[in-house]
Amino acid sequence: METSYDLSNPDYEGELTKRSVWLKEWRPRYFVLKGNKLYFSRVKGESPHGVIDLAECLTVKSAEEKTNKRYCFEVATPESTYYMHAESEKQKDEWIGAIGRAIVKFSSSFTGEEGADDGDV
Repeated sequence: METSYDLSNPDYEGELTKRSVWLKEWRPRYFVLKGNKLYFSRVKGESPHGVIDLAECLTVKSAEEKTNKRYCFEVATPESTYYMHAESEKQKDEWIGAIGRAIVKFSSSFTGEEGADDGDV
């Protein structure tokens, strides 16, 4: 994982509850979406202890049926599926939208399509 982070001016940020990959326990985490990376830490302002590379993301979608929890969504990569729980349907939809836009923006710039780096989402 990267050793220095510039998390100023994030694309989106906020607190979610994340299910740990190994222990399957739900824990509060502070998430910062910047570019094609989704960083998470125990509290706001702390150095991230995890990062999800959205360049490798396969899907971002609702996961309420899989988790039996309202307002849950998943971010799936080839290596792992991350489950997050929001406080409301609105917050869940905002996160899914923000992550989805980051994935599209990165894939457009990665494939070299025109207009991908004009700064508009």
